[in-house]
This record gives sequence, structure tokens and C-alpha cells, in this order.
Amino acid sequence: MTLVVHEHKRLGRGIELAMLAEELKGSHDPSGMEREYIRDRALEGHESARRRGKTIGGAGVTDESMLSMALHLRDQEMSLRDIAKRLVITTGAKKGRHPSPATVMGMLREHDEQAATAVSTRSPGYFATGV
Repeated sequence: MTLVVHEHKRLGRGIELAMLAEELKGSHDPSGMEREYIRDRALEGHESARRRGKTIGGAGVTDESMLSMALHLRDQEMSLRDIAKRLVITTGAKKGRHPSPATVMGMLREHDEQAATAVSTRSPGYFATGV
């Protein structure tokens, strides 16, 4: 007898498999895979939203003045934690609080990626002198 299932997560909750032979010998509980299934579906949803131009996550707490200050502090070789302690969120529900080091890192990474893209899209003769 052969039971064909597209994916193990499609077996449903509350079903336990006992494999007597073949590759998966032993007892397998598909409900234990539920966390993996939920994670996979969430990641698929995030990827789908990104392709449609949607932003994932909560409301942004950074602004141009915060970025400017963070860049200045990074130039002074401060750690992300120390930079975050010096910045203050100016709008929204988190107004008056400090951003997390992860938020600062993301803001700086996004800035660096945009700056790298801007440089790479310029024409090759842009930096040449006397051309």
C-alpha cells in the first residue's frame, strides 16, 4: 500500500506516522513540523509583499536628521549600541525613545547600499578628468 502526499505538512495535525521500512524508519509526528510550516509560509508572504513593493515591519522611526547624526557618529568609530543611545526618535508612538542598535544598523546599511548603487550607476567617464 502506498500513501502519496505532496508535502509532509499536508498530512494534517494530530496524525502520527509509523514507518516500518524505507528511508524514514521510525515514528514521525507531522505536527512537530508545524512551526517550520508557519515559518515557511511567513517567509513566502514576506517575499511576495517585497515583490509588490510593500514594506515589511512596523512604521519607520528613522529620518534624515537621525541618519545624518548616525553617519557622523559612525565616522567617529562609535559602536552601534553607543550610536543608538545618542539618537532619539522624533515622531510616532516611540517618540522620545532611542532606536535599537538593529534599527541603526539597518538604517546605515540601507544608506550604504543606496550610496553604492548611486556610484555604480554613474557613467564610467563621470570621475575622469580632462575627458
